[in-house]
Amino acid sequence: MSASAGRPWRTGVRRATGGELHARRPDGDGRVAEWYEVTRPAIVLGSAQPEDVVDRVAAGAAGVDVVRRHSGGGAVLLVPGEFLWLDVVVPRDDPLWSDDVGAAMWWLGEVWAEALVAVGAPGAPGATVHRGPLQHTRWSRLVCFDGVGAGEVVIGERKAVGISQRRTRDAIRLQSSLHLVWRPDLLVSLLAPAPHLPTAADLREPVTPAVAPPVLRAAVDHALSLR
Repeated sequence: MSASAGRPWRTGVRRATGGELHARRPDGDGRVAEWYEVTRPAIVLGSAQPEDVVDRVAAGAAGVDVVRRHSGGGAVLLVPGEFLWLDVVVPRDDPLWSDDVGAAMWWLGEVWAEALVAVGAPGAPGATVHRGPLQHTRWSRLVCFDGVGAGEVVIGERKAVGISQRRTRDAIRLQSSLHLVWRPDLLVSLLAPAPHLPTAADLREPVTPAVAPPVLRAAVDHALSLR
Protein backbone atom coordinates (compact mmCIF):
# COMPACT_ATOMS: atom_id res chain seq x y z
CA MET A 1 0.00 0.00 0.00
CA SER A 2 1.05 3.57 -0.51
CA ALA A 3 0.44 6.65 1.57
CA SER A 4 -0.69 8.76 -1.38
CA ALA A 5 -3.68 10.26 0.38
CA GLY A 6 -2.73 10.11 4.04
CA ARG A 7 -0.50 8.49 6.61
CA PRO A 8 1.26 5.21 5.80
CA TRP A 9 -0.25 1.87 6.73
CA ARG A 10 1.74 -0.95 8.31
CA THR A 11 0.35 -4.00 6.52
CA GLY A 12 0.66 -7.74 6.47
CA VAL A 13 -1.02 -11.14 6.71
CA ARG A 14 -1.28 -13.19 9.92
CA ARG A 15 -2.21 -16.86 10.11
CA ALA A 16 -3.04 -18.37 13.48
CA THR A 17 -5.94 -19.87 15.41
CA GLY A 18 -8.99 -17.70 15.97
CA GLY A 19 -8.16 -17.53 19.66
CA GLU A 20 -4.62 -16.34 19.02
CA LEU A 21 -5.75 -13.70 16.53
CA HIS A 22 -8.44 -12.31 18.82
CA ALA A 23 -6.03 -12.30 21.77
CA ARG A 24 -3.55 -10.08 19.93
CA ARG A 25 -3.00 -6.56 21.16
CA PRO A 26 -1.96 -3.81 18.72
CA ASP A 27 1.77 -3.20 18.93
CA GLY A 28 3.68 -0.14 17.83
CA ASP A 29 2.38 3.22 16.72
CA GLY A 30 0.54 4.44 13.66
CA ARG A 31 -1.94 2.83 11.31
CA VAL A 32 -2.10 -0.95 10.99
CA ALA A 33 -4.08 -2.97 8.42
CA GLU A 34 -3.62 -6.73 8.46
CA TRP A 35 -5.44 -9.62 6.82
CA TYR A 36 -6.14 -12.37 9.32
CA GLU A 37 -6.49 -16.04 8.34
CA VAL A 38 -7.53 -18.76 10.78
CA THR A 39 -5.74 -22.10 10.69
CA ARG A 40 -8.75 -24.07 11.88
CA PRO A 41 -12.52 -23.45 12.18
CA ALA A 42 -13.79 -21.30 15.03
CA ILE A 43 -17.06 -19.94 16.32
CA VAL A 44 -16.38 -16.51 17.77
CA LEU A 45 -18.61 -15.12 20.52
CA GLY A 46 -19.21 -11.43 21.10
CA SER A 47 -17.85 -9.93 24.31
CA ALA A 48 -21.25 -9.92 26.06
CA GLN A 49 -22.53 -13.32 24.94
CA PRO A 50 -22.74 -16.01 27.65
CA GLU A 51 -20.42 -18.99 27.36
CA ASP A 52 -23.33 -21.43 27.35
CA VAL A 53 -24.66 -20.13 24.03
CA VAL A 54 -22.41 -22.72 22.33
CA ASP A 55 -22.70 -26.49 22.56
CA ARG A 56 -19.08 -27.29 23.36
CA VAL A 57 -19.55 -31.02 22.84
CA ALA A 58 -20.88 -30.39 19.32
CA ALA A 59 -18.09 -27.88 18.64
CA GLY A 60 -15.45 -30.36 19.77
CA ALA A 61 -16.91 -33.14 17.66
CA ALA A 62 -16.94 -30.83 14.63
CA GLY A 63 -13.36 -29.68 15.25
CA VAL A 64 -14.46 -26.08 15.80
CA ASP A 65 -12.70 -23.86 18.36
CA VAL A 66 -14.82 -21.70 20.67
CA VAL A 67 -13.35 -18.21 20.88
CA ARG A 68 -14.34 -14.90 22.44
CA ARG A 69 -13.59 -11.52 20.90
CA HIS A 70 -13.25 -8.22 22.77
CA SER A 71 -15.92 -6.44 20.72
CA GLY A 72 -19.69 -6.83 20.93
CA GLY A 73 -22.25 -8.52 18.73
CA GLY A 74 -23.37 -12.06 18.02
CA ALA A 75 -21.56 -15.22 17.06
CA VAL A 76 -19.50 -15.49 13.85
CA LEU A 77 -18.39 -18.72 12.20
CA LEU A 78 -14.89 -18.65 10.70
CA VAL A 79 -13.82 -21.48 8.41
CA PRO A 80 -10.36 -21.39 6.78
CA GLY A 81 -10.53 -20.07 3.24
CA GLU A 82 -14.22 -19.17 3.48
CA PHE A 83 -14.08 -15.53 4.61
CA LEU A 84 -11.98 -12.38 4.40
CA TRP A 85 -11.04 -10.67 7.68
CA LEU A 86 -9.35 -7.28 7.71
CA ASP A 87 -8.14 -6.04 11.09
CA VAL A 88 -7.45 -2.29 11.25
CA VAL A 89 -5.96 -0.13 14.01
CA VAL A 90 -6.17 3.67 13.92
CA PRO A 91 -4.44 5.80 16.60
CA ARG A 92 -6.25 8.59 18.39
CA ASP A 93 -4.37 11.40 16.62
CA ASP A 94 -5.28 10.07 13.16
CA PRO A 95 -7.75 11.94 10.90
CA LEU A 96 -9.73 8.67 10.62
CA TRP A 97 -10.39 8.68 14.38
CA SER A 98 -13.85 9.75 15.51
CA ASP A 99 -15.15 10.24 19.03
CA ASP A 100 -18.52 9.09 17.68
CA VAL A 101 -18.52 5.32 18.10
CA GLY A 102 -20.81 4.75 15.12
CA ALA A 103 -19.24 7.24 12.74
CA ALA A 104 -15.80 5.78 13.51
CA MET A 105 -16.71 2.75 11.38
CA TRP A 106 -18.28 4.47 8.37
CA TRP A 107 -15.02 5.04 6.48
CA LEU A 108 -14.06 1.36 6.64
CA GLY A 109 -17.44 0.37 5.25
CA GLU A 110 -16.83 2.82 2.41
CA VAL A 111 -13.48 1.13 1.69
CA TRP A 112 -15.17 -2.25 1.34
CA ALA A 113 -18.03 -0.86 -0.75
CA GLU A 114 -15.60 0.80 -3.17
CA ALA A 115 -13.64 -2.44 -3.46
CA LEU A 116 -16.75 -4.49 -4.20
CA VAL A 117 -17.69 -2.07 -6.97
CA ALA A 118 -14.14 -2.11 -8.35
CA VAL A 119 -14.12 -5.92 -8.73
CA GLY A 120 -17.57 -6.02 -10.29
CA ALA A 121 -19.32 -7.90 -7.49
CA PRO A 122 -23.00 -8.45 -8.41
CA GLY A 123 -25.20 -5.68 -7.00
CA ALA A 124 -22.21 -3.75 -5.65
CA PRO A 125 -23.08 -0.43 -7.39
CA GLY A 126 -26.15 -0.36 -5.15
CA ALA A 127 -24.23 -1.12 -1.97
CA THR A 128 -24.88 1.15 1.01
CA VAL A 129 -22.91 1.83 4.17
CA HIS A 130 -25.24 1.76 7.16
CA ARG A 131 -25.18 5.02 9.08
CA GLY A 132 -28.25 4.63 11.23
CA PRO A 133 -28.94 2.89 14.53
CA LEU A 134 -28.34 -0.80 15.01
CA GLN A 135 -30.94 -2.87 13.16
CA HIS A 136 -31.95 -5.92 15.18
CA THR A 137 -33.74 -9.03 14.04
CA ARG A 138 -35.07 -11.86 16.17
CA TRP A 139 -31.72 -13.63 15.92
CA SER A 140 -29.17 -10.81 15.62
CA ARG A 141 -28.15 -10.89 19.27
CA LEU A 142 -27.31 -14.55 18.77
CA VAL A 143 -25.81 -14.47 15.24
CA CYS A 144 -23.83 -11.43 14.16
CA PHE A 145 -24.63 -11.38 10.44
CA ASP A 146 -28.38 -11.36 11.07
CA GLY A 147 -28.38 -7.68 12.09
CA VAL A 148 -26.85 -4.52 10.65
CA GLY A 149 -24.69 -2.03 12.55
CA ALA A 150 -22.87 1.20 11.89
CA GLY A 151 -20.45 1.14 8.96
CA GLU A 152 -21.56 -2.27 7.73
CA VAL A 153 -22.10 -2.80 4.02
CA VAL A 154 -25.49 -3.88 2.72
CA ILE A 155 -26.38 -4.94 -0.81
CA GLY A 156 -30.13 -5.02 -1.32
CA GLU A 157 -31.41 -6.22 2.04
CA ARG A 158 -28.46 -8.53 2.72
CA LYS A 159 -25.36 -7.75 4.74
CA ALA A 160 -22.10 -8.12 2.86
CA VAL A 161 -19.52 -6.85 5.36
CA GLY A 162 -19.69 -6.92 9.14
CA ILE A 163 -17.65 -4.58 11.34
CA SER A 164 -17.01 -4.61 15.07
CA GLN A 165 -15.07 -2.15 17.19
CA ARG A 166 -12.83 -2.14 20.22
CA ARG A 167 -11.42 1.18 21.45
CA THR A 168 -9.07 2.45 24.11
CA ARG A 169 -7.93 5.98 24.90
CA ASP A 170 -5.09 5.52 22.42
CA ALA A 171 -6.54 3.66 19.42
CA ILE A 172 -9.54 2.15 17.68
CA ARG A 173 -9.40 -1.44 16.46
CA LEU A 174 -11.90 -2.29 13.73
CA GLN A 175 -12.44 -5.91 12.74
CA SER A 176 -14.24 -6.34 9.42
CA SER A 177 -15.22 -9.53 7.64
CA LEU A 178 -16.99 -10.83 4.55
CA HIS A 179 -18.20 -14.38 4.01
CA LEU A 180 -17.09 -16.15 0.85
CA VAL A 181 -19.15 -19.22 1.83
CA TRP A 182 -22.21 -19.25 4.09
CA ARG A 183 -22.69 -22.29 6.35
CA PRO A 184 -25.87 -21.74 8.38
CA ASP A 185 -26.38 -25.46 9.05
CA LEU A 186 -22.97 -25.76 10.70
CA LEU A 187 -23.46 -22.54 12.64
CA VAL A 188 -26.85 -23.62 14.00
CA SER A 189 -25.50 -27.07 14.91
CA LEU A 190 -22.95 -25.43 17.21
CA LEU A 191 -25.53 -23.54 19.26
CA ALA A 192 -26.51 -24.98 22.62
CA PRO A 193 -29.99 -26.54 22.86
CA ALA A 194 -32.56 -23.98 23.99
CA PRO A 195 -36.35 -23.58 23.88
CA HIS A 196 -36.09 -21.17 20.96
CA LEU A 197 -33.32 -21.57 18.43
CA PRO A 198 -33.19 -20.55 14.77
CA THR A 199 -33.10 -23.06 11.98
CA ALA A 200 -30.63 -22.56 9.14
CA ALA A 201 -33.50 -21.19 7.04
CA ASP A 202 -34.36 -18.60 9.73
CA LEU A 203 -31.01 -16.84 9.43
CA ARG A 204 -30.48 -14.05 6.93
CA GLU A 205 -28.11 -15.14 4.21
CA PRO A 206 -25.27 -12.64 3.73
CA VAL A 207 -23.86 -11.61 0.38
CA THR A 208 -21.11 -14.05 -0.67
CA PRO A 209 -19.57 -12.43 -3.77
CA ALA A 210 -18.29 -14.74 -6.49
CA VAL A 211 -14.95 -12.97 -6.69
CA ALA A 212 -11.45 -14.43 -6.35
CA PRO A 213 -10.28 -13.58 -2.80
CA PRO A 214 -6.87 -12.20 -3.90
CA VAL A 215 -8.60 -9.87 -6.35
CA LEU A 216 -10.99 -8.53 -3.71
CA ARG A 217 -8.21 -8.18 -1.15
CA ALA A 218 -6.13 -6.17 -3.62
CA ALA A 219 -9.11 -3.90 -4.29
CA VAL A 220 -9.64 -3.35 -0.55
CA ASP A 221 -5.91 -2.61 -0.13
CA HIS A 222 -6.11 -0.03 -2.90
CA ALA A 223 -9.19 1.69 -1.49
CA LEU A 224 -7.54 1.72 1.94
CA SER A 225 -4.37 3.30 0.55
CA LEU A 226 -6.43 6.30 -0.58
CA ARG A 227 -7.43 7.15 3.01
